[in-house]
Amino acid sequence: MNSNDWLAVGTVVGAQGLRGELRVNPASEFQERFTTPGTRWLQARGGEPRAVELSSGRQLPGKQLFVVRFEGINDRSAAEALVGQTLLVRADDRPALADGEFHLLDLVGLEVRLQADAEAIGSVTDLISGGNDLLEVERRDGRKQLIPFVEAIVPEVHLKAGWLLLTPPPGLLEL
Repeated sequence: MNSNDWLAVGTVVGAQGLRGELRVNPASEFQERFTTPGTRWLQARGGEPRAVELSSGRQLPGKQLFVVRFEGINDRSAAEALVGQTLLVRADDRPALADGEFHLLDLVGLEVRLQADAEAIGSVTDLISGGNDLLEVERRDGRKQLIPFVEAIVPEVHLKAGWLLLTPPPGLLEL
């Protein structure tokens, strides 16, 4: 399998307690990725994905972090060895979406325009999740900016055409 066969849904950011639980920073809005038992994959930087079985998971109250348990990870040192790894699912494991919805990771690579028929001012290079979703936009001059991904600022997304419309409030693009 190549990298196009996988979706990154989170990053292991720390051990939780002494019995092998892990804290995961999600990159997916689908909670079941972290709470429903089943096969997931972990990938160390530069390594190949390896299958792990999620046995349980829960969201920390008031936080965007999830605490998960994988089969065979039973103590803190085993959990700490996984810190920094990326949690993956198969690319074809995408929940169905309603009309007007889309997978946030599909936004990476889209052109950013200020008008539908205007030239792009840049492109989306990353998505940062953490309470409020932010689009990292690389401008044509090489500067990177974080843009809140809210309907008032990003009212249109045209996945098939490869662009999104940005209607920034005054001053946002000058920051």
